[in-house]
This record gives sequence, structure tokens and C-alpha cells, in this order.
Amino acid sequence: MNHKQDNKAQLPTLRILGTRGVPAAHGGFETFAEHLALFLVQRGWRVIVYCQQEGSGPVFEDRWEGVERVHIPVAGDGPKSTIVFDWKATLHAATHRDLCLTLGYNTAVFCALLRLKGVPNVINMDGIEWSRAKWGPVAKTWFWMNDWAGCWLGNHLVADHPEIKVHLSSRVRADKITTIAYGADRVSDVPADAVRALGLEPGRYLTLIARAEPENSILEVVQGFSRHPRGMQLAVLGNYNEASNAYHRAVKAAASAEVRFLGAIYDKPVVQALRFHSAAYVHGHQVGGTNPSLVEALGAGNAVIAHDNRFNRWVAGPDARYFDGADGFSQVLDELVAQPQALQAMGAASRERWASAFTWDYILGQYEDLLKRWLPGP
Repeated sequence: MNHKQDNKAQLPTLRILGTRGVPAAHGGFETFAEHLALFLVQRGWRVIVYCQQEGSGPVFEDRWEGVERVHIPVAGDGPKSTIVFDWKATLHAATHRDLCLTLGYNTAVFCALLRLKGVPNVINMDGIEWSRAKWGPVAKTWFWMNDWAGCWLGNHLVADHPEIKVHLSSRVRADKITTIAYGADRVSDVPADAVRALGLEPGRYLTLIARAEPENSILEVVQGFSRHPRGMQLAVLGNYNEASNAYHRAVKAAASAEVRFLGAIYDKPVVQALRFHSAAYVHGHQVGGTNPSLVEALGAGNAVIAHDNRFNRWVAGPDARYFDGADGFSQVLDELVAQPQALQAMGAASRERWASAFTWDYILGQYEDLLKRWLPGP
């Protein structure tokens, strides 16, 4: 073994599975994986991230910002392709003795291989995916089975929300679960040019960022907002296909002239500007744990108007405003428009909530402490 290989062997090592890879380009888990990988590399870890590559050919490796990447080509870009990728990534990880962190339980049954090989594996169990209304019976059954499989097969579990730990504790003992939430950057002093370019006036609009699905309360928010003229706009981000989706048609049909559908925006600086200059952020998610978009709104100092459920209340805290249904949203908005100073106080409270529980340094430090406990011995 040469000196370079020997140095690698001495470093604490982590393999990250369950995402499409780094740098982040898709969703919350990819963003988290990027932050964690860079954080640990800076703290002397060796980090290997498995990356899904569309196409064919052999597995290949490279480095990005000090992070080792294992690229696994698979045909296609849909759910079946992701399942194939997860299986191949697990096969590859099982040939090593390194600690694994699996993000999500969607293919947790594959973790049986890691267990059989004696490879330590910590699983972030994400939200209660099988309960989401958007899935049909086959998908619900698959997710439900893998939810159980993750609980049994992981050496240790991470819940991103206290209520997720309650759910998992019905399946495994509580000391097998550690609650660690999700982080976000502080957003401040963002130029308003991108906001104005979209036809919005800083401080005179609400922002809603969510997939256009019933469980995200978009129809109720649009209906409630459109009850009567507001003197401000509602900026809705996301893809809407009226031709093929009845729910999308219903949302569009319910919208007043003050509702702006901006489409899907993936440019991070633009999204940050939209958040920062919003009068308030609307979060209609009804299920799930700690939602990354809600945490990012806290980091931007947004006043938060959220659907009233146990997940959102823990994240956003007591100073946010909560609604249930179109009438409830309209009433909350009526009250806040009449009291603009309340929005400023809510925004300050959001920033305080972020600083107390959701900074990346705090979240990633908790992960490092947990992962150290599961590093395999020599």
C-alpha cells in the first residue's frame, strides 16, 4: 500500500447513498448531502458520494471539491432507473467496510445486503412517504414495506422531526432513533432586481413554493387569496399542466387576477430573492417531517403562514400564523393585511427560530457526532 492509500485508510470514512449525487441539482436530500460532504471533508473525513448518471457504460470515479464521487450509469431518468441505481450503489458500497449514510428509505430493502456484509448503515428515514395522497396502491405498498425494512435493517435511524421519531418509535425502540432536523442558509441583503424582473413589487406579494399536489393545499390557498381583491400578489412557483391534470386546472380556475403563476424556477439566487422580498411565505404542506422549503423561509426571515398541523407547528414555531382550508387562509390574510406591523414581528421570529435550531453548522455538527459513534473499528 502506498502512502496515499495508507492515509485514506486512516481517515474516518463515510459513503452517502440515496441521492442523485453532488453538487445538488434536484432536491432537499441532494442539498443536504452536498452540505454534509463538504463539512466533513473540511473536518478531515474521507467522503464518497454515489451519483446517478443517465446513460450506459462502466462505473467511474472522480473528485469534486475534495469529495470522492462514484458515478453509476443507468438507463432512463424515472423511478425505475432510480431503483436500479440504488441497487447498484448498494452493491458497490457492500464491497467495502466503510460507514454508510442512506438518505431516505424508498429502497431500504436493499440495505439487507449491507446488514449481511456487516457494513454499518445509518438511515435518514425522511417523511411518511406512503401516507401521501399522490401515490396509488402499488406505490403506497412499496413505500410502506420499505418504511418497515428501513426500521429493521438500519443500524441506527435519523428522524428529521420529533413527530417522525414518534412514528418510528411504534416500530423500533426509541434509543435506535436520533432526531436531527434540516438546515438552511441565512438569506440577507439580496438585490431585488430579479423580483422586479418577474413583475413583482418587493414587499407586496406572498410566495408559495410547492409541487402542485392536493396535499400541499395550493387550491385552498388560491381560493382563499382570491376571495376578494388584496392589493398584493400571490406568486406561485411550480409546474402546472392544465391539459393533463385536473387538479392543476382547478387551481388555475380558482385564481384571481392577483395570482401569478411563475412556473418552476431552479435558479437559486432568483428563488432566494423571491423569498427575501416576500411579505410572507405560504406553506401549505399537510404531511412530512421538517420541510426544507419551510426551513429556508425561516433562514430568509420570512413571516410564515402555514397549514395547521403538528409538523409545521414545530418547525415554524408559535409566532407563525396557521390556517386550515380556504376560509381559514382568507381570514388569516385579512387579519395580517390590516396589521402590517405583525408581519415584521413574524419575520423577526422566523429568523430567531432559524438561528436557534436550523443553522447548517448546528445540524451538520449533530450529524458528525452521531456518525462518529458508528464508525467501524480497525
